[in-house]
Amino acid sequence: MKVVLFCGGFGTRLRDYSDDVPKPMVPVGYRPVLWHVMKYYASFGHTDFVLALGYKADVIKHFFLNYDEAISNDFVMSAGGRQVDMLATDIDDWTITFVDTGVAASIGERLLAVRRYLANDAMFMCNYSDGLTDLPLDTYLKAFEESDRVAQFLAVEPQLSYHRVEADETGRVLDIRPVHGSGLWINGGYFVFRSEIFDYIEEGEELVVEPFRRLMQAGKLAAHRYDGFWAPMDTFKDKQLLDDLWASGRAPWQVWKQDVS
Repeated sequence: MKVVLFCGGFGTRLRDYSDDVPKPMVPVGYRPVLWHVMKYYASFGHTDFVLALGYKADVIKHFFLNYDEAISNDFVMSAGGRQVDMLATDIDDWTITFVDTGVAASIGERLLAVRRYLANDAMFMCNYSDGLTDLPLDTYLKAFEESDRVAQFLAVEPQLSYHRVEADETGRVLDIRPVHGSGLWINGGYFVFRSEIFDYIEEGEELVVEPFRRLMQAGKLAAHRYDGFWAPMDTFKDKQLLDDLWASGRAPWQVWKQDVS
């Protein structure tokens, strides 16, 4: 199944990085967060990617055109460095289509721009390219395939330190509790669509606004709740969390280091 990755974000809340690189190229360890997302999908056998490029598209293109397998794989060097034999590889079996979809395009516009590369696909997946998870993808896809829905997305509980407040019109507090565990679920990305999704999108629309409202009215939109690991790359604090998990050797999203069946 093809995977469309939206790679046009400015990353305005990651200003230290986004002036030089697009948001999907902000690193986690040795590799950009985009690579971690792609590696996750590839671990489940989905290695055909369509990158919907936008801001600083050239940075993403150059990264893959000059990809160095040795950075994230073991290898044997001999003959004084003249011969390098890789013991493992990352992207040898990946197919990547690079599509410039415009700097200011919305997610919906980016999806429409890559439609021609999905013409023969009854189903395909999409991702914002800036969130990581250990979601059992096979189970997630099976639930969708067995349904009559046109679209499904991952719903997660946000890991925020804020408190959710309920108050009446006088300001009297009725309830206050941490956001996590309060029953609040958000869109965590990790979409899967049937080709009929294009019947619900019009030019200039944001994917999760007007098209999703039409899907809801038709009873064709599903939210797959997941309470396992999910973390975004939205702020510098988010990046620090992901870096710390990667450095610990216990990064939950690295399912490729586990026995995936």
